[in-house]
Amino acid sequence: MSIFKKFLKSLLPAQKEEESNTERSRYLPEQVLPVDELFTVNFKNNGGKFLYCDAVEDLNETFVNILVENDWFEKEALTFENQFHSLLQSNNIKFNDVETPVFFISTCESLIADEGSILFSDKQIRDIKTNNLPQNIIILAKTSQITRTKSDGLREIKKKYGSPLPSNITAINCFKASVNPDFLSYGRSPKNLYLLLLEDL
Repeated sequence: MSIFKKFLKSLLPAQKEEESNTERSRYLPEQVLPVDELFTVNFKNNGGKFLYCDAVEDLNETFVNILVENDWFEKEALTFENQFHSLLQSNNIKFNDVETPVFFISTCESLIADEGSILFSDKQIRDIKTNNLPQNIIILAKTSQITRTKSDGLREIKKKYGSPLPSNITAINCFKASVNPDFLSYGRSPKNLYLLLLEDL
């Protein structure tokens, strides 16, 4: 803020400034956040852990930092995607025929901005219900996967796969236990979720 603006602001009484803001919002359209900002805000409000990465090297380093933070080295992980095998092997994490995986690592279909949720299909989670996934989840996604609404995310799935569509299309947006649980939160299992978001735009 410039010195001139600070000077003017100090001359205005606080109440008058509040009134002018209220009056202004009555006549102007509501400000629409850019889709990436909207996703970040809603995702964090849902309790997700957001880690931004500029390059693939950052992804690997961030993944190792998560393992260190949680002491997950030499533990078991669940994944259905071959692209993670070398990453898990290099960190002594077992992923074949696991019985008690400590975390699930996966990509996703889309990041839904207006809900702060993550959209999956059977390509990532097969036929497993999200409640039955491990408590800890690590998701690798790209900034180009952010869509404003769930409908936009479903359109992207249709464009990507054509017909027939993947099955088990579902979203997760519960990353912390509800303070005041109600009937809407019944049956939802909050996940400890890390999102590693790679810049690709």
